[in-house]
Amino acid sequence: MSRMVRRPGRGALYLLSVLLLASASLRIGTNVGQALAASEETGPAAVPLNCPTPPAALVEALSLREQRVRVQEAALAEKTAALALAEDVVTRRLAELATAEDRLRATLSLADGAAERDLTQLTEVYQAMKPKEAAAIFAGMDPQFAAGFLGRMQPQAAAAILAGMPPDTAYAMSVLIAGRNANAPRE
Repeated sequence: MSRMVRRPGRGALYLLSVLLLASASLRIGTNVGQALAASEETGPAAVPLNCPTPPAALVEALSLREQRVRVQEAALAEKTAALALAEDVVTRRLAELATAEDRLRATLSLADGAAERDLTQLTEVYQAMKPKEAAAIFAGMDPQFAAGFLGRMQPQAAAAILAGMPPDTAYAMSVLIAGRNANAPRE
């Protein structure tokens, strides 16, 4: 059988050449990286290898977009101004409404006060009359209306007027006076 004969030293030479090539490639790779970094630091004239200059279409698209943004900003500014104007108008109208409401409240208060004074004066007139004369007037009135006056009178005057009325009319007015506050809320 034949054996292969190996020459001594051939494996060591092969290993040494592989190590030398690896060392050379590492040094070249390191120097290339440093050279690229140094070229980037030199200023704007240096252009990266993988970044082409922007095409004209991209520049045009960006300028169109900027114009659209400006138009939208102008429209937004107009809307904001219109909204502020509308807010001022609404504020002014609310103030006018509050003033009108206060005037109406004052007018209603005057009218209520005047009506109350008139009713008080008329009640005093009926109280000052002779009971038989007042009873004849009350018998001809609408029962609700007459009951309102009788409820405002002093009890002695109201009793004298009721006594001078026909019994069924006096009873109807007494029921109306008694039921006036029947539906009032209770605590």
